[in-house]
Amino acid sequence: MPRKHLMKRYLPRLIAIATVITIAGYLLFQTPNKQAPDIQLTSIQGQNLNPSALKNQIVLVNFWATSCTGCIKEMPELIKLQEKYKNNNYKTIAIAMDYDNPEYIANYVKEKKLPFFTQHDINGKAAKAFGDVALTPSTFLINKDSKIIKKYVGLINIQEIEILIENEIKKSM
Repeated sequence: MPRKHLMKRYLPRLIAIATVITIAGYLLFQTPNKQAPDIQLTSIQGQNLNPSALKNQIVLVNFWATSCTGCIKEMPELIKLQEKYKNNNYKTIAIAMDYDNPEYIANYVKEKKLPFFTQHDINGKAAKAFGDVALTPSTFLINKDSKIIKKYVGLINIQEIEILIENEIKKSM
């Protein structure tokens, strides 16, 4: 059968399959109202953070790497969010990926004076708990009921995330 004929015959099917895969992938990345994982975290300074300490808090969990240009680009925005909402039961947790260099992480945290809990996910357990996070930046916004209300793969939409945080703050007033 000539190649041109095969393309005509199978191209619509291939497009349909690609569309289904794209939609399924999109839906998998959307995790609203899914319970956040209940995991123990340890900062690069050795401080432990128990999941119970995050109860009744709005939490932004950001998976990042020092080699990720998008991560480095959005880090100042995460710092601003932490400073803006720190008095509203809001906490940022930055989790560096397992493949990242511990020295690079420590130097970046120190140089930028990150005002939030930072962990190096040495064994990949945190990434696995959040649905096998592989792409950075990946960010999860968790409400006071420990439900994931928004997931971003790639740079966050800062205006949207501020609206979501403010809506969650209003709910508790």
